[in-house]
Amino acid sequence: MTARPADPPVAPVVFDAPFSDRNAWAVGRTSAYPPGGRNPGDNKLDWIGPLYGPTDDGVFRARRATGGLWHTDLVSTEYAPGGFELLPGDELSATCTVEAVRGIWPALWTWGRDTPGGRPQPGHGEVDAFEYHDSNPTLLELSNHVGGAGRDVDGLVEPGRPFQLRVVLGADSVLWQVDGTTVFDDQRGVGAGWRAWLVVNISVAAGAYGHLPPLPGTRELSWRCTGLEVRRPAGTPSHTPGRG
Repeated sequence: MTARPADPPVAPVVFDAPFSDRNAWAVGRTSAYPPGGRNPGDNKLDWIGPLYGPTDDGVFRARRATGGLWHTDLVSTEYAPGGFELLPGDELSATCTVEAVRGIWPALWTWGRDTPGGRPQPGHGEVDAFEYHDSNPTLLELSNHVGGAGRDVDGLVEPGRPFQLRVVLGADSVLWQVDGTTVFDDQRGVGAGWRAWLVVNISVAAGAYGHLPPLPGTRELSWRCTGLEVRRPAGTPSHTPGRG
């Protein structure tokens, strides 16, 4: 009888900090946004800041502010003391629940530090594990800005129903899985020198590209992210701390 091949070893968890951990997560800070925490050039009504982070159980909220803006929850590992950075080969996973309310824009993504010469990484190191808009309520937007690849995949989610997301950030290919099924394998990857911080947030659409802003009577938007963790294959060099 031929012996059954052994299952490949499971990569150990290297990051699974709760959003309440201020050593792991900085609230309302990312260099992906201009100074002042507003980003209208990206079709966003966001206004981020240190007072606007998710609940301990992973609910990210956007609350109507003044001047047509919204206070939006955001956390990043970029300015956190722990300075965790993703590396090629890492596996990112989370359980996410989105709602199809006009103007909502949840996202789980990465943003990379500059190279030693002060130049941005290709695509600023950005990989969108997912983005979501209510205008396509069962569709996820999956993008690798580093390798120049992306796909909008419909029929993946239902508003209000949790889905399991897994993204393998390979040097030669980034692979997305939803509820255990591979939905996109970009065959581009992030390259051997990629490194990037984690960002989790909610944005509010400003009206361009078919993504309408919230209705006048809407006061709050929200989505939920739980069980976020990063696994790293054994033997991968450890990360270097990010900015403090």
